[in-house]
Amino acid sequence: MSEILLQAQGIKKVFKKGGVEIEVLRGVDFQIQAGEMVAITGASGVGKSTLLHILGTLESPTEGKVFFGPKRQDIFGLKERDLAHFRNRSLGFIFQFHYLLPEFTALENVSLPALIAGMSPAMAEVQAKELLGFVGLGHRLSHRPSELSGGEQQRVAIARAVIMRPKILLADELTGNLDSANSAMVLDLLNRLNKTTGVSVLLVTHDMELAKKMHRVMPMKDGVFVG
Repeated sequence: MSEILLQAQGIKKVFKKGGVEIEVLRGVDFQIQAGEMVAITGASGVGKSTLLHILGTLESPTEGKVFFGPKRQDIFGLKERDLAHFRNRSLGFIFQFHYLLPEFTALENVSLPALIAGMSPAMAEVQAKELLGFVGLGHRLSHRPSELSGGEQQRVAIARAVIMRPKILLADELTGNLDSANSAMVLDLLNRLNKTTGVSVLLVTHDMELAKKMHRVMPMKDGVFVG
């Protein structure tokens, strides 16, 4: 049996707006195993993206804890510098909007997380070229985002997300702006990454066809998992 990679217990999130408290997450428990691919589904506003952002340490929970790895490291117990290091080394992020830097080439965009982590420029370039080849863009290294199609931009974003060899990929509506052909290509990439590197995949999606291709589907409603 695979080890539990990421586990959340009793996650609550309350936002305050105009003096009113809005409870977005109402005590969510969740876990994903190493090598598992999980989809979180549900209508807009049920808390899917908020939960994903908390699991990815982009937001803090109002209540609850998130543990990582077999030693159950309490990730929100880390100091800010250590948390940033953990985020850079252990997590990969892919969003509906790819957030590529427009002035940088595909190669430079993919290399950036490795350079931030202190990898030598030469090694970062080697790994970025390898990953761009893996996603089918070895011939587009010097192209900037404006010179790439939407599907190509998302594949660059996927390559960027995995250059640090993360343990888990967190994806928020990654096919939301793609047609069916490019969505199928992205799914194929996720499957190949999962099989070749063992990376876990956790995605939030409205696309039930995509969700059904994951190992497990977890529907959300009103800030909790249902079914």
